[in-house]
Amino acid sequence: MTGEVIFVSDVAFNVLEHELVPEHYLLTETEAKEVLEGMNLTRDQLPKIRHSDACIRLLENIYGPIQEGRVVKVVRKSSTAERFVAYRLIIRG
Repeated sequence: MTGEVIFVSDVAFNVLEHELVPEHYLLTETEAKEVLEGMNLTRDQLPKIRHSDACIRLLENIYGPIQEGRVVKVVRKSSTAERFVAYRLIIRG
């Protein structure tokens, strides 16, 4: 990554709009704390997602700089449960 900022409006292909990419939401610190307490988990126990992931890079252009350690909510479509919600911890990389 070169450190350049790519604005969502300037992207030729917005990965977040692709039908196979699940919805990604950046949680506030309060929301993340509530989710973790409700699931009786620590941040380190969450599956990881790299800061360099295309979805995180686009979220960063929407929300501004995103620090590692933040939590992202991922909502997938499911044929059996309609929606499946998962949480990911943003890590360096």
